[in-house]
Parts: sequence; C-alpha cells; structure tokens
Amino acid sequence: MKFISLGSKEERYTLKEVLFKGLAPDGSLFMPEAIPVLSEEFIENLPAYSLPEIAFHVLKPYVEADVSDEVLRQIVEDTFSFEIPLKSIEKGIAALELYHGPTQAFKDVGARFLSRLLAHFNKNESRKLMVLTATSGDTGGAVAHGFHKVKGIEVVVLYPNGKVSPYQEYQITSPGANVHAMAVEGSFDDCQRLVKEAFKDNGLRELVYMTSANSINMGRLLPQMVYYFHAVAQLKRSGISEPPVITVPSGNFGNITAAMLAHRMGLPVKRFVAATNVNDVVPRFLSTGAYDPHETIVTLANAMDVGDPSNFPRMYELYNNQLEKLKGNLSSFAVNDDIIKETIKAVYQEHNYLMDPHTASAYYAVKRELKENETGLFVSTAHPFKFGEIIDVLIPGGLKASGYSIDFPRLDRATIDVMPNDYGALRHRIEKMA
Repeated sequence: MKFISLGSKEERYTLKEVLFKGLAPDGSLFMPEAIPVLSEEFIENLPAYSLPEIAFHVLKPYVEADVSDEVLRQIVEDTFSFEIPLKSIEKGIAALELYHGPTQAFKDVGARFLSRLLAHFNKNESRKLMVLTATSGDTGGAVAHGFHKVKGIEVVVLYPNGKVSPYQEYQITSPGANVHAMAVEGSFDDCQRLVKEAFKDNGLRELVYMTSANSINMGRLLPQMVYYFHAVAQLKRSGISEPPVITVPSGNFGNITAAMLAHRMGLPVKRFVAATNVNDVVPRFLSTGAYDPHETIVTLANAMDVGDPSNFPRMYELYNNQLEKLKGNLSSFAVNDDIIKETIKAVYQEHNYLMDPHTASAYYAVKRELKENETGLFVSTAHPFKFGEIIDVLIPGGLKASGYSIDFPRLDRATIDVMPNDYGALRHRIEKMA
C-alpha cells in the first residue's frame, strides 16, 4: 500500500513517509492510493472476532508493506486495550462509547496507535522526532498521554487559551517531561493554522524532524475505522443484521471520514449523519454547494468549534469530489447550545443516561434523522465528567448519582505557557527545543 497527496496524485509515498511528514510536500492531505475491500466472509463473521483481532484485519492492508504481522499485533493489542461498548439507550438507538481509554475521549485510539507506530519507525533514528499538534480540547490530552516519555520523541501541543475545560487543560499540561503544552491567544483554527505554517516552513523542517498528531495524520485516522467494525460486530451479536445509520459529532470531520473509509472497505452502513454545532460549514455546503469557512464560534461542544474542517477534502475525495454523491450518503446539520442543553437534560430524565455536549448533539441528530424500523448508532466521544461544569448546572447532582467523579489539581495560571497568536513565537520555541 502506498499513499498519495490529494493535491498532486502522481507521486507515491510509503507509510513511514506519510506518518513522519504529516502533510504532503505540497501542503495537501495524504490518502491511500486505493481503498482495500475486505472479504464478505470477514464481514459476515465479525461477531467472532475480538476488538484487537478486528483491528489487525482492518489495518493490515495499509501497513503490511512496512510493518510485520508480529509488530502490528502488538501495536493493536496495546492500542485497543480498553473496552469500546455499544450501549442500548432506547429501542432502535444505541451509543458507541469511545471514552473508556486513559484520557476518556475517542482520540485515545488514534493517539495510542500513532505513538506506537512512530516509536517503531523511529527506533533506529539518531535524531529526535518532534510531534506538533493543535487541539480544541480532547486531542491534546490524548496525544500528551499517548506520547508521554516515548523515547526519541518530543511533543508540542497548541491549545486555545481559555477555551478548553479545566479538566482538558489539566490533561494537556500535566504530563511534562517530553510534552510541551502552549496556550495560544486565539481560537482552535489559529492553533491549526500555526501548525500548518510550521509544516510549510522548509527552513524549520531542515532543522527539526517534525510530524503531526492531529487527524490530518493518517496514523491517527486509520485506527478510527476499527471501532465502527467493532460496533457492527456488537449489533450482529445482539441479533441486529440491518446496516445502521451512523451519526457522528463532527468538528474536524476526521472521525466521520474514518467511518466512511470503513464503509468503503465493506462495512455495512445505511447512511451517515454528521452533527455539528453552530460552526456549520459542512451543513451549509450540503445545502448550498458553497464551501465557505468562517471564524470559529465558541460553544459548549468545544471540540467541534472548527470553522474550517481539515479533513473535509478527504471526505469529499471519497465521493469523487461530487456534491450529489456526497449528499446521497451524508446529511448534516447544526445543533445549537440550547438544543444541546435540553437534550442532555431530557435523555437523563427519560433514559437515566448522562452525556457530554458532543454526544448530545449526535443523539439529537440521530433522533431527528432516523426513519421507522431503522437502527441508529450514535457516537459518544467524551466522558460526561470531562464537562462536569456544564453537567452540574444542567443536572445538579447528576454526575454523582451516575457514579462519575474525579479529583484533579487546579492549575496555577502563572505556570501556563501562554503564547501570542504569531507564527514567529512558535518558531522561536521550536528552535529552542531543536
């Protein structure tokens, strides 16, 4: 398996090149040169496989030219070492809970897989590798913990100052050692822009060996396909053979792109629904045909506060960059903060199920979009206690009653590395680490 740049599809790249570059030399995203299709026998027998076994079979076609079966099996065993349950919420609707990893967010899967794959490829390198990533919340904690004390790798995490939850900030800043957290005076889109500028800076890349741990990196995106196969396996075990409608809370659109890749590989899916918050560039695109990014709007679902989704080109490429083809398999609409609040309260009252704001947007979307006799699967991307400040206001005592609690030290703001929204400031910091 080789990979191509979406901007210039002539040249082919190895998996190692793709992982270490992050972005293609022309600044575009990488994609597999072809999407392998898994056998009908494998799909039919999904219920017989464990989660790591599913991961091995799904990921092998993408890595087998560069990674031995033995190494891949070890990586997937380490990556998928926690449960990813499918929990029935009501008749015909189930939640795929992706928050049972070490930082209680779906991004643990991608960060753990990428860190282990990079460590495998980097073990014979004499120079350090720098992993540069931007986060709107959960990515930062997952990357910080996934790469913490990985030999030969330094990590820089940029996050928007004052725009992540206290617990998210604690997870980003607490590891220390080889993990360097920087609070940018700006939005997530500003953080993402700074990362992209660094990758386009050829002078800096000659000085520093850099890659990204954002979902722009294929090593983050590919393992996310696995839990969609695992979800269908669980549906089949429960006696449901009908392909589900999959609803994903979407900001950078990496998670739903992974689901679509899984579908292209043969996973039975009826259609997709992308729930956004009021940062609604994709819903507007589906409605008008005009892709019109805008300044980020701050919402309760902060991991979805993205005004220009980085993975949109990948998602669109899967449908040959044809709007009508995309619309035939995807619907998307915005869920505002008021609806998110009401949904969190209503679901707790009616089903005794507690959800974070991102999950609430997906539940609302699947309820709105699901037709009679269809099976709906919505993705729960973060643990409710990560947004305890919101939950406690909406449902006083709800976290405690659900058995969710966590104690963590409150940060001394004076210890936070606050950085101006300026590429020169980032470049200076990276140069000092080189």
